[in-house]
Amino acid sequence: MKKMLSVAGAALLTVLAAVFAFGQPAHAAAGFSVAGGKLYDANGTEFVMRGVNHAHTWYPQQTSSFANIKALGANTVRVVLASGDRWTKNSAADVANVISLCKANRLICVLEVHDTTGYGEQSGAITLDRAVDYWLSIASALQGQEKYVIVNIGNEPYGNQGYGTWATDTANAVKRLRAGGLTHTIMVDAPNWGQDWSFTMRDNAGSVFAADPQKNTVFSIHMYGVFDTAAEITDYLGRFRTAGLPVVVGEFGFNHSDGNPDEDTILAYSQANGIGYLGWSWSGNGGGVEYLDMATNFDPNQLTSWGQRIFNRANGIRATAREASVFAGTSPSPTTSPTTSPSPTTSPTGGPTPPPAGCTAGYTIVNSWQGGFQGEVRVTAGAAAITGWTTKWTFANGQTVSQSWNATVSNSGSAYTARNVDYNGRLGAGASTSFGFIGSWNGSNAVPAVTCTAS
Repeated sequence: MKKMLSVAGAALLTVLAAVFAFGQPAHAAAGFSVAGGKLYDANGTEFVMRGVNHAHTWYPQQTSSFANIKALGANTVRVVLASGDRWTKNSAADVANVISLCKANRLICVLEVHDTTGYGEQSGAITLDRAVDYWLSIASALQGQEKYVIVNIGNEPYGNQGYGTWATDTANAVKRLRAGGLTHTIMVDAPNWGQDWSFTMRDNAGSVFAADPQKNTVFSIHMYGVFDTAAEITDYLGRFRTAGLPVVVGEFGFNHSDGNPDEDTILAYSQANGIGYLGWSWSGNGGGVEYLDMATNFDPNQLTSWGQRIFNRANGIRATAREASVFAGTSPSPTTSPTTSPSPTTSPTGGPTPPPAGCTAGYTIVNSWQGGFQGEVRVTAGAAAITGWTTKWTFANGQTVSQSWNATVSNSGSAYTARNVDYNGRLGAGASTSFGFIGSWNGSNAVPAVTCTAS
């Protein structure tokens, strides 16, 4: 996203021929690596980005933002840097300090050069080749940080003109970085102001991935007004999953000057399919898009409606982020496993016997579109703590569930059963947790009654 946005609201073009499908060899790296379309940290643990963008280059004094973003549950921060061509250059020393702030707050750093934004259409924008010059000039700050840093070569490297050379230019940029000694996972942005309405990145991602000698490249799509329907979002991301190529939603918002992105589907589909996302942006937006601030004046106690949505609601950061295992040496539980305060299984001597364990469940349709919907079931413990739960419901209108998260879901015809997973079965008295799913419907989509049994 540009600091002063002028993204063209181009219509999504007709879907081209189906993309390639091929496997990828695992890459033994000192840091992050890619295999089978997924991102793995240095411990070999799968890592799914859950975080936000922070405009460091324009607000270098806002160093407390890293801790504040982490405190809200994020596991990643995408940091805006400048090469010195359009905005003041972030020096190697400054970048090293940014990395130290990320590490101190147990955040993965995605570093991006913003000066490339809208090249070919935006006056003053630089080429990807010039962005590589910058990365190589600060290589001393990057080397040895492969466990914690992902290098995003250039933000939105083409506008809506001249983007036909994106694949060649991107492949050459990746190869130059490798030749220059950088072994980090590399992230590459789409053209068309990041939104790839021409499908240039989608249809050439395989050749760009193959051009990386280390096969350690991740593709980043930015979702604003072009992605205003569930079908467009699921089709675009789904093609990368089918092709076995790693993709993240590197930027998105809840609204935009070029249209109204479907943020609910972005969040739900990403969660259901293990796709990373990084919302735009923490604070400091200008040029008419101030509504994209998640925190007012960088204050974490003043979250906007957008901030509340991405951090605290369904499929948001608090509910889905897992900290990178490199910070603990082991694979941790989700950062937002429900708080537990279980009662003892036997009552103290002479004390009253706790009431029987029990639970209730409520079913909500979070979002709906033609032929599909996102559902959520909230489980609440009764007067006593529980150690596990099972919910059951029967669809009356032929609905089916295709994907789910935070529960193990099975069915026999229209009768569905969902059981807790290992990290959300134990609930204190009155405590709640939730699970979600993507389903299909045809004709009507009535809300079923749900029963809950505790253990």
